[in-house]
Amino acid sequence: MRAQTRHRLKQDAFSRATYGVAEQTAHWSVEHQNTLIIAGIAAVVLIAIVAGGWYYQSQQNLRASFELTQATRTLEAPLRPAGAPAQPDTPSFASAKERAEAARKQFQSIVDDYPHTRTADLARYFLGVTAISMGDNAAAESSFQWVASKASKQLASVAKLALAGLYSNTGRTQDAEALYKDMIAHPTTVVSKVTAELQLAGLYQSSNQPLDAKRLYEQIKKDNPSTEAGQLATQKLAELK
Repeated sequence: MRAQTRHRLKQDAFSRATYGVAEQTAHWSVEHQNTLIIAGIAAVVLIAIVAGGWYYQSQQNLRASFELTQATRTLEAPLRPAGAPAQPDTPSFASAKERAEAARKQFQSIVDDYPHTRTADLARYFLGVTAISMGDNAAAESSFQWVASKASKQLASVAKLALAGLYSNTGRTQDAEALYKDMIAHPTTVVSKVTAELQLAGLYQSSNQPLDAKRLYEQIKKDNPSTEAGQLATQKLAELK
């Protein structure tokens, strides 16, 4: 029973935290679009991880999983209003940076203590998340690159999506474009072809390449009729007129 409870808590924490980081790294901010892409990523990542039995491979991985749950809870802890005192029974932080620093230490401890577990791969991903919150883009890039090249196919695809978003947000348009095209050519159950296409079209739109954006949105609309992706592409095409 305790194992089942830890498993359920783990699922909830990871789903919420994954939703948050994807929202941070998306390079375009239309709420409906974020809901379509981010919720899908969070749900499918969770299914893929649980189906793979990541958290039950060994006693060591169980301990690592429990610690990851605690770290993601830290990452989700509320921020106190300016001047408000901390409450002893309710963890909170004075700033997003302070919260990220606390979570980063926990994720790094998992990487150090359980380096050969799948949970450590997840912790490395979240090290990239906390680095973004701390304004350390170089550290975020390093973490996402490690996961993208060495983690499982599903988690690697999420890291690539986060890395592409980081590149887009920091003006590295060509690097972001190359990653999105790679994800389009090699989709996963976590990051589908249409997810990567929508992100690439958004990149074109935000980087003053309206003809490329229009072409890709039209293709998305054609390939995904009567779906949210198709509806979103139609909406974006209207904005480009």
